Amino acid sequence: MIKKILQEQNLHWNGMLQIYANREQLDTLIRYLSLRQIITITGIRRCGKSTLAKAAINHLIENGVEAKNILFVNLEQPYFLEYRHDAAYLETIFEEYLKLLDPQGKLYVIFDEIQFFDNWQVYIKSKYESSDIKFIITGSNSSMLSSELGTLLTGRSLNIHLNTFSFMEFLDYKQIDYSNELARITNKIAIERAKEEYLKWGGFYEVFETEDVLVKKELLTSYARNIIYRDIIPRYGIRNSESVERLFFYLLGNAGMILNYTTLAGIFELSDKTVKEYLRYFEETFLLQRLDRFHAKPKERIKSMKKVYIKDNGFLQIAPKHSDDLGTALENSVFNVLSAHTESLSYLKDTYEVDFYADKTLYQVSYDISEEKTRKRELGAFGYFQKPHEACKLITYDTNESADEAMIVSFDRFALS
Repeated sequence: MIKKILQEQNLHWNGMLQIYANREQLDTLIRYLSLRQIITITGIRRCGKSTLAKAAINHLIENGVEAKNILFVNLEQPYFLEYRHDAAYLETIFEEYLKLLDPQGKLYVIFDEIQFFDNWQVYIKSKYESSDIKFIITGSNSSMLSSELGTLLTGRSLNIHLNTFSFMEFLDYKQIDYSNELARITNKIAIERAKEEYLKWGGFYEVFETEDVLVKKELLTSYARNIIYRDIIPRYGIRNSESVERLFFYLLGNAGMILNYTTLAGIFELSDKTVKEYLRYFEETFLLQRLDRFHAKPKERIKSMKKVYIKDNGFLQIAPKHSDDLGTALENSVFNVLSAHTESLSYLKDTYEVDFYADKTLYQVSYDISEEKTRKRELGAFGYFQKPHEACKLITYDTNESADEAMIVSFDRFALS
């Protein structure tokens, strides 16, 4: 049975190489292939971790590595379920592969969704130290990989984090050229349509590949529930599974809002501590992310009131109190662009509020600033917080201009810069 599974999962052994959508992280993965360290790829389920690894398989074969020297195993294959508590079974899989193909020379082994197996890190560490194998492992839980890698594999791994498709990757998929100013002018209408679609439905490949709105929503709902019931509830032994799901879907309707743990605890009849734990689980599985209020003192920042953002805009479409207003979608998407490129992201709040602050730049987000009242309000917040040598950017849906207080930029220009 194992041999059949391996043959089904390794079509490249028979010369069958698929073409995959271009992902920005592929170049980084290719650079890491020549290094000794284990490569870990983390990200939310269905974001493309497996296909990124398979794109690396294509690269290896195209550059002279024999196909039979590359093993890919999706460890969530149902047949492996009864062995998930026995890390030694990973060696059984590997030995069956050796018997099947008898590969010679350097081997490349890809274990997809490795957190499916308990104590996997013990096996990987042992194999890493005793053989010439290049490991690529993928996982859908940040805590699981970071804590377990940190314990046994310190200095032995390089991590690549993969989000759902960025706006750049989305345009690449749609074959819309944005490479220079002329291309953006020529393709202005196509970019505008793509922008509206992206802000609304996000960057899950299977979601934007289908045109059927009901199917899109069904896919997004199934993604969320799969993560909750396969990655969170079993791992943390949660008995009140319904409360986890209800809390997550409630938070979808409150993206960009400041969290009040006591209020949430009252709504869902949970303790403050339990609410905080559930939110941590959502973060560890890349469903959402909390944002700190800026403070010069790290301790104060940690204790600050948090805002919550959703890691893919598509999930906003399945919120119980969903709104077609793209204002929240715009702010959420700006957050995801910024958080993908900086770890110092925060928000500013006092008498006024600025949505985001990072790398000496203040960011406000406003869908439409055609009304003078709105324009003054958004730009006025900059003056309250701005310090010398800090830049200000107001991100809008489609306005591009310069003001004395800030640079006003449309979302597409911001996301493509």
